[in-house]
Amino acid sequence: MAKIQPLPAASPSPSSTDECQSLQPRGEQVFTVWMKSLVFSGNGCTVYGTDGRVAFRVDNYGCRGGREAFFMDRDGKTLIGIRRKSFGMFRRWEACRYFDAGEGTRPWFTLHKARKGGAAVTMHDGGRTYAVEGCSCKSDYKISGAGGAVVAAIARKQTASGVVLGEDVLTLTVGSEVDHLLVLGMVVVCGLMNRCM
Repeated sequence: MAKIQPLPAASPSPSSTDECQSLQPRGEQVFTVWMKSLVFSGNGCTVYGTDGRVAFRVDNYGCRGGREAFFMDRDGKTLIGIRRKSFGMFRRWEACRYFDAGEGTRPWFTLHKARKGGAAVTMHDGGRTYAVEGCSCKSDYKISGAGGAVVAAIARKQTASGVVLGEDVLTLTVGSEVDHLLVLGMVVVCGLMNRCM
């Protein structure tokens, strides 16, 4: 299987240049998100680290856009469980953080659609909020924290020679001031909302 390498931080896609540059001085981590499952006939996505190896994987063992997905590390240990909760037209996604066998799970965050093609994220531990701007467009959006500061940006992946890859291969740039697992969880929920997996 070929390795998918993320872009160097200095050459983000043109549409996300401003968002990614605001993250660079603080140091960031770049992931490649491939909206395909490693499981045969499965629905999900695969997250590659800067070394080109699988860092995380997401599997939705039901149908595409199903009610439940599991975010796992490369060894298959579940880190986040994501469930769709529906009440009429009020649809939201709840994520629970999985811990070691003795600790079980704990509610972590809730994401629901907001106006203008975005989404709002509320943390269960203290009420911090994040805004996902443009997540209805599945391949180019940003995540903002308190005060509107951009904490992560996602865009279509571009090779070193300038070739833009398909809509299912994305580059995620995450700032150092935010939990990377939290941002990856938000990206997965946006993929589920858009029925990308």
